[in-house]
Amino acid sequence: MMNIPENKKIVLFDGVCNLCNDAVIFIIKHDKKDQFRFASLQGDIGKQLLEERGLDPNYLDSIILIEPGIAWYQKSDAALEIAKELSGIYQGLKFFKFLPTGLRDIFYKGIANNRYKWFGKKESCMIPTPELKGKFLD
Repeated sequence: MMNIPENKKIVLFDGVCNLCNDAVIFIIKHDKKDQFRFASLQGDIGKQLLEERGLDPNYLDSIILIEPGIAWYQKSDAALEIAKELSGIYQGLKFFKFLPTGLRDIFYKGIANNRYKWFGKKESCMIPTPELKGKFLD
C-alpha cells in the first residue's frame, strides 16, 4: 500500500463524475491550510481505503472523508466536515450539522443518484495538472 499521509485528510471521490471533479477543484481552491489529499474511488488506493473501513470497494455513491487514525465520514457528514475546513463563507455550512443525518442524506442521495444525468460523466478519471499532482494519492 502507498504511504497515506497521517497529517492530511483524505477525500475519496467518484473520479468519472463531473460534479465530483468540480468539487475536488473547489476544495483545492479553498483549502488554504493545505489539509486535503485526494484519491478516486475507482483507483487502487481508494478501493483499499474503502475495504479497510468495511465498505464495498465498488461503492461509488458518496464522497468519503478520512481523517487517518481519527475517523471517517460519508455522504452529507463528509461534505460538511470538508466545508468547515475551507476558507471563506463555506465554513458556515457546518451549521447544517444540526439537521438529522437522515434528513441531510435524503438531499445528498437525491443529488448523488442524479449526478451523471445532471452534470455528466467522463470516460476516465481526471488527470491532475502538474501543479496539482502532489495533492492526489493515485
